[in-house]
Amino acid sequence: MVRGALQVAGLVAGGLGVVGTLAATAMPQWRVSAFIEHNIIVFEAIWEGLWMHCIRQVGIRMQCKGYDSVLALSPDLQASRGLMCASSGLSLLALVLATLGMRCTRCPRSPWQAKGCILLSAGLLFILSGIMELVPLCWVANSIISDFYNPMVNVAQKRELGEALYVGWVSSFCLVAAGSTLCCSSLCCAENPRGHGYSSPSRHTESSYSKSQYV
Repeated sequence: MVRGALQVAGLVAGGLGVVGTLAATAMPQWRVSAFIEHNIIVFEAIWEGLWMHCIRQVGIRMQCKGYDSVLALSPDLQASRGLMCASSGLSLLALVLATLGMRCTRCPRSPWQAKGCILLSAGLLFILSGIMELVPLCWVANSIISDFYNPMVNVAQKRELGEALYVGWVSSFCLVAAGSTLCCSSLCCAENPRGHGYSSPSRHTESSYSKSQYV
């Protein structure tokens, strides 16, 4: 029961992490306009994401436009594109492996040792994807904070932390937690669990063979 609960908890946390990672990758709220000092035009908000930038005005629907060139992006956003896409791919692969290695999943000719290895691989992939997601999030956040307190940067160009960063941090925590849970659960699956109707035929074959010799 405990082992099955750990696997379900890891799968749920991994699923939440995957959804959050995909959402953070697609959301445009990585950098949002900061309303400080003389920049008090609150009826207009600027959002900058990995794929597009948006302008939201009061009474007017939001207008978004994709970046014309990747080279026009800052180095942190350029690297964040690749890292977030790689993290999304690894987390999706880990979710598929975790589903296949679940205790309640029945696969023909699949021993419990193999399921333990599958769960271990899924857990390691979850942890790797969570750490890989943390790198661009912390990099972009550090760049935003450095520019915010830099007196050489114009006030109109200063940005604040967007909602996508917080969604990404929560998602990375879910991925690492899911990976740790699945790795702990995989250690319990290394041996054949009791009470599942599996018996080793070695003793039965040896006893029948000895009886045949005496006859």
